Amino acid sequence: MTKVDVQEIVVDGETYVKRSAVQALPKGPRAVVVVDRGWIFAGDVTEENGRIYLDSAVWVFGWQSIGFAAVVENPKQKGVDIRLLKTRVNIPAASEVFRLPVPESWGK
Repeated sequence: MTKVDVQEIVVDGETYVKRSAVQALPKGPRAVVVVDRGWIFAGDVTEENGRIYLDSAVWVFGWQSIGFAAVVENPKQKGVDIRLLKTRVNIPAASEVFRLPVPESWGK
């Protein structure tokens, strides 16, 4: 019997990868939250009465020479400006554009 270790395969133009090669999404409460008008925050998310609250929050103020995906992957790299906030962020739920789960230490 011959064994073949295939990392990915393409079927009808669709690429499939080994399950063990896919990183699981973080399961904690921390997330990057993109809000309308371009505001980007991260924090420990709770939701209550139509509001999104972020504790231990940071403000993703800006970045240079990289894309948003690179910021999410490594917020501590050169050119990324993340500012710690000393207050709880309170966002109207209807203002959320999207949310990305991130590890517990993200942006800290």
